[in-house]
Amino acid sequence: MTSSTPRKTQQGRAPGASGLILLTVCTLAALAVLLALGKWQLDRLAWKEDLIGKITARVGAPPTPAPAEGGWPALDVHADEYRRVTASGRYDFARQTLVHANAPKENGLVRAGYVVLTPLRLADGGVILVNRGFVPMEMRAALAGVDARTPADATVTGLLRASQIRDPFVPADDPATGEWFTRDIAAIAAAQGLQRVAPFIIDADAPARYTEGPRGGLTVISFPNRHLEYAMTWFGLAATLLGVYGVFVWRRLRERRSAPDKTPSP
Repeated sequence: MTSSTPRKTQQGRAPGASGLILLTVCTLAALAVLLALGKWQLDRLAWKEDLIGKITARVGAPPTPAPAEGGWPALDVHADEYRRVTASGRYDFARQTLVHANAPKENGLVRAGYVVLTPLRLADGGVILVNRGFVPMEMRAALAGVDARTPADATVTGLLRASQIRDPFVPADDPATGEWFTRDIAAIAAAQGLQRVAPFIIDADAPARYTEGPRGGLTVISFPNRHLEYAMTWFGLAATLLGVYGVFVWRRLRERRSAPDKTPSP
């Protein structure tokens, strides 16, 4: 006669064990992602600090001649950006472009206006767009008169800048109406019929004495550097995840140890 005693099975335990394994795998995967993001931000921090150090050195260095036309095709503008350069030539006021921009007021507010990009024709025939500075909107009509009183022959000293990339939230430029929102060298050169144009802009320094023309020297050199904060956020989330996982596993194991054996007696 066979015994009818129920056999002891793992029913009720297997789902719990498999669930804990799945939770562990997911936790480890999420932990790896969080740690990788934190490491990436630390790498970005090192890169940003190196970049800031290089640019600070460039801005404070004595000016050097602007790159010659022969080197323009191979020039890495971004590698030389914010280097102080100087160039001499003759302003072509008839082909200058006004680009919408804002400038700070003394009370901390912003003032709407334009930056004035004027072609500087070099002795060898090349052209460099010079950001002569900012003018408020109400000065636009009077700018032609100011330019007529400004000597065309000039030696410009300022910061070498790359062509501006239009932000998705910035309106599109409209060359037909003269409405520009980005300092796009290629687009401006095409609209103004300029040839042999340098792949960079010179942001002119502020003049040594007051002039009635555009106000130079307003280039903002500011690089947000919150990578350490972001890294600590990712590492903090990783630590929190480990803490939550550890508490959950501890409670689950404690419940198992304290649960009575529900296996039927023979």
